Amino acid sequence: MAQAQAYIVDALRTPTGKRRGTLANIHGADLGAHALKAIVERNAIPAEDYDDVIFGCLDAIGPLAGNIARTSWLAAGLPLHVPGVTIDRQCGSSQQAIHFAAQAVMSGTQDVVIAGGVQTMSQIPISSAMLAAQPLGFSDPFSGSKGWAQRFGSEPVSQFHGAQLIADKWEISRREMEDFSLESHVRARRAIAEGRFAREIVPIAGLDHDETTRETSIEQMAKLEPLAPGGTITAGVSSQTGDASAAVLIVSEQALKRYGLTPRARIHHLSVYSDDPIFMLTAPIPATRVAMKKAGMKLSDIDLVEINEAFAPVVLAWFKETGYPHEKTNVNGGGIALAHPLGATGAKLMTTLLHELERTKGRYGLQTMCEGGGVANVTIIERL
Repeated sequence: MAQAQAYIVDALRTPTGKRRGTLANIHGADLGAHALKAIVERNAIPAEDYDDVIFGCLDAIGPLAGNIARTSWLAAGLPLHVPGVTIDRQCGSSQQAIHFAAQAVMSGTQDVVIAGGVQTMSQIPISSAMLAAQPLGFSDPFSGSKGWAQRFGSEPVSQFHGAQLIADKWEISRREMEDFSLESHVRARRAIAEGRFAREIVPIAGLDHDETTRETSIEQMAKLEPLAPGGTITAGVSSQTGDASAAVLIVSEQALKRYGLTPRARIHHLSVYSDDPIFMLTAPIPATRVAMKKAGMKLSDIDLVEINEAFAPVVLAWFKETGYPHEKTNVNGGGIALAHPLGATGAKLMTTLLHELERTKGRYGLQTMCEGGGVANVTIIERL
């Protein structure tokens, strides 16, 4: 008996608002509702027929608390009986939401699921450990754990520390990181100018484009102070914070037939893998190798890659280890230019990957990203 398949019918996102920008004062439920309402209205599935809504959101507190997947669905005015669940796999939360939605469909237990995510970073500060709980007074979640201290000692657990460790281990210079960062901005500005994001963005609050790209230069980045004394990681080689939501509609073959839908892509592979939590951001390297082996593929089979630009050395180390070309990676820029709205980023990247595969007529796309705790998801889709 053939394995059941999961299909992507639609994927969309809001524009990404810069910190304290156009979307800063929109409640998280309303920002999530905007993507949900748009994806329901765009597709010929009655709202009452949706089986579940799975949203990613990192460290959901304040306006993001209370199961933001459910409250976003209700804030959109959609049927009361449709459930929602919010998950937290740190920066990979909404990529994991896509995995859970696909697994539900592939298991035969559900037919129509929306996966996505939301984050309003303008309203929720984050600490150096990439946690939003700082406003509650918990800046170090590992302090006091005897088991953690016995295993990992007292070395800092921080995304910034991890990024510096990667730059040092892979001998990635500050200039290399700044060159990569500048290219991210160049690609993003070009993509916006050419309207490459137009089909995937649903405008909100009068904003119809990502407002995070910057006119910068190597000279300007060279003036930035390192985030740690003696280090080489600066704000210029780091992802920006932002506000956004995104949604991906995943259905079964039965749903395709029932509603007369045309699939745009098939979920070809999904997996998750982990690495050192102190380095924190290296897991995309072994996760990609494991995914290729499980999928029976080579990286040369992949037409496009989206890897989250949490920090420039994350991607540059991945290049060095995998040999995959920069020319086919983050072709429209990444988190350094387009921001990293945490819980929304996974679905945001998937939306961009799908649309770019369609624009370029590519077949296979791979998405991966580093996540808190030294975790990485890998998703491979096949454009249909």
